[in-house]
Order: sequence, then structure tokens, then C-alpha cells
Amino acid sequence: MAQIGNQPQPSKQALRFWQWAPHNQLLAIVLPMLLAHITAPLIGLVDTAVLGHMPGSHFLAGASFAALLLSQLYWICGFLRMSTTGLSAQAKGQGSGFSAAQVLYQSVFSAAVIGFLVLLFGDFLMQASLGFSNPNPLVQGVIIDYFGIRIWGAPAALINLALVGWLLGQQKAKVVMLIQIIANLLNVGLNLLFVFGFGWDVKGVAAASIIAEYFILVSSFCCIYASGLSRLQLSWLGLSALKNMSKLNSSILIRNLALQACLVFMTFQGLRLGQQTAAINAILMQFFVLISLGLDAVAFGVEAKVGEAKGAENPKLLNYFVKLGLFWSSIFAIGYGLVFFVFGQPIIGLLTDQETLKTAAEEFLVIVWLLPLIAHWCFLFDGVFIGLTRAKAMQNSMIISAGLIFFPAWWILSDWQNWGLWIALLSFMAARGVNLGGYYFYLFRLHRLTD
Repeated sequence: MAQIGNQPQPSKQALRFWQWAPHNQLLAIVLPMLLAHITAPLIGLVDTAVLGHMPGSHFLAGASFAALLLSQLYWICGFLRMSTTGLSAQAKGQGSGFSAAQVLYQSVFSAAVIGFLVLLFGDFLMQASLGFSNPNPLVQGVIIDYFGIRIWGAPAALINLALVGWLLGQQKAKVVMLIQIIANLLNVGLNLLFVFGFGWDVKGVAAASIIAEYFILVSSFCCIYASGLSRLQLSWLGLSALKNMSKLNSSILIRNLALQACLVFMTFQGLRLGQQTAAINAILMQFFVLISLGLDAVAFGVEAKVGEAKGAENPKLLNYFVKLGLFWSSIFAIGYGLVFFVFGQPIIGLLTDQETLKTAAEEFLVIVWLLPLIAHWCFLFDGVFIGLTRAKAMQNSMIISAGLIFFPAWWILSDWQNWGLWIALLSFMAARGVNLGGYYFYLFRLHRLTD
């Protein structure tokens, strides 16, 4: 067995697909991240339940709007997590604690700068959103109260993206899982204490979220420093030293914006097609969220192992873990398809008790069955290219898939109304997988995977 980092790896001469050890290494990242992901929707349900028991629906409407605004902002800044994971994994593959420390300090510094800019311009962002949405006075008051408190957690939330990315690159998935689960439980407890114990209403919900975000920050730093870390060198934070990470981040940012444009278009086009269509799409998107929990977890594992193999300049091992990732991604996709085929109708029944809406949503179950089978390719290859730190390829693939596939497909199929919209999304997902998969095969044939 050859060594990469601190873990035994299959040697170049003995890369057998059915060896359990490498599968176990991949699943040691995938399964903890899956468990961590599962707790997040549960916390959303608790927040909704707490807000839903307040005297008036305006509490739930206002806080949900403000939370969605912040979550979308943080999602767009997901490049902080992605670039850090790839660079951290490569540093691990090189066996360089010095490089790993440099990646950590640079990513945390970048996240802190962006976080404080968000904090600085938070009021402008909130006012612009209020002007665009024009809510009634009661809802507007809740938005201002909730957002005005939650925005103070922006620096922590963005730094946490960098910290989680670094820990994943170092294959510390169990640490990430434990911190995330404890933070979520803390959030639940503080929600109940602040709202029902102290009577802080929506401000209590926001305060609980902030404390949980700073808990993740402090806990992550403690775990990182407990394992030993090289000291910060100020030269790492200079403009020239940050150039590589900034280039990666800008490409992933453009990629995220292109993806967000498609998803936002789905939402607004659904609203244009009517109230029932919008409600159907909200239900279908819940299936998409469930699918993302598993496929993202597999992608995280692939990011770490591919990045490690690239850092070790071992293209054969890199390709080996891509194959393992495709295997497990396919297993998850088939599992999702079977579960939704058998339990799709009962799941819709849990999401709504309106018979007309249930019947209408059930007509679209074929989309739900196909979605994981088609989408898992793009999830998987996103993870591969994050590990390779080839952000430009991810950016180009997303732009091509959105501009040449999604929007043209919707325009051609617009007479099919909501069916056309969802077929366009499936085509978009398929195109992303084909683009990235084809480019990966091109790099493999030219022996350029570790360039």
C-alpha cells in the first residue's frame, strides 16, 4: 500500500475496484456529511413550527422571507467552501502542513472580508429587498427585526464556509458532522428558550441562529488548532499570494450566479403560470432538496479524495476515486428513484392535505423519478472538478448549460407550460453532467488530470 497524507492508499499496481478499504475511505466522508445534511431541514422545520405558533402569520411570513434572503446570499458565496476544499485536499495529498495552513488562513481572511462587507451593506440589501417585494407593514416590521439581528452573524456564517471546506479537504468529516449536529440542537434549544421562555418572539429566533453560527466558528477553530497548525505568515495575505484563490473564487461565483439564475427563473415562471403551478413546484423542489442531501454528500467525498490524489500527483489513483464516486453516486440515485417510485404519493400527502393539489402534483412524479438518475452526474463531476480546482471548467459548463440548453429548451417547450419548465431543468442537469464528464475524459486521455 502506498501512502497519501496519513492514510494508506492502494498502490498504483493494485487498484482493484472491489477492494473495501478505498470504498470505506470514501464513505467515511460521505456518511457523516449525509447525517450532517439531514439535520439542517429538521432545524428549518423547528424554526417554522416556532414561528407558526406565534400570534399572527406575519411572523412566519416575514422571518421566512428574511431567512431566505440571507440563505441565498450565503449560497452564492459557496465558492468560499468549494475552493477551500479543493486546495486543502491537495495540500493534504502533498503531505504539506505548511500549505494546508496557508490555505486555511487565506480562505478565512477572504471570508472575513466578504462577511464584514455584507455586514456593512446589510441595511442597503434589506431596503432594496423591501422595495422590490413591497410587503405589508406587519410583515415588513418582522423582516426588519429578524434581518437586523441575523445580519450580525454574516461574518461567522461565511468564515464557517471556509472552515468546513478546509476540514472536508483534510477529510475531517466526522468533526464537521458533530459540530453541525450540536449547533443545530443548540439552535433548537435556544429557539424554545428565547421565544417561549423569554418572550422575544422573532428576535429570539434570529438570536438563536446567530449563537449557533458563532458556536460553529469557535468549535471549528478549536478542533483545527488542537490538531496542530503552522503559524500565520502575513505574506500569505498579500494580493499576489491571494491571486490563485481569488481566481478560483471568481470563477465559482460566476458558476453559482448562472445556476441561481436558472433556479430563480424556475420560481418566477412557476408563479406566472398560476398559484397552483407555483404550489406544485414548491412540492417538487422539496424532492430536489432531499435528492441534493445524498448526492452532495457523495460529491463532498469525491472532492476530498480527488484533491488529495491530485496533490500527490497520482492520476491513476485520482481516476480510481472518480470511478468509486460514480459507483456510489449511481447507487444513491437509483435508491432515490426507487424510494420516490414507491413512496412518492405518500410523501406528497405529507407535504399537503389539499386533494386538488395532491392530484396535480402526483402527475409530475415521473419528473421526480428521473431527477436523481439524470442529476447525479453533474453533482458528481462538480465534486471532481472542485477537487481538481478547475473552476474555469465548472464556470464554462454552467454558462453553456444555462445559455444554450436550459433557456432555449424552455422557450421551445413553453407551450407545454410547467412540463416544459421541468423538462428544461432535466435537460440542464444532463448537459452539465455531459459537459464536465466529457471534459474530464478529455483531460484523462491527454494525461493532464494532475496539471
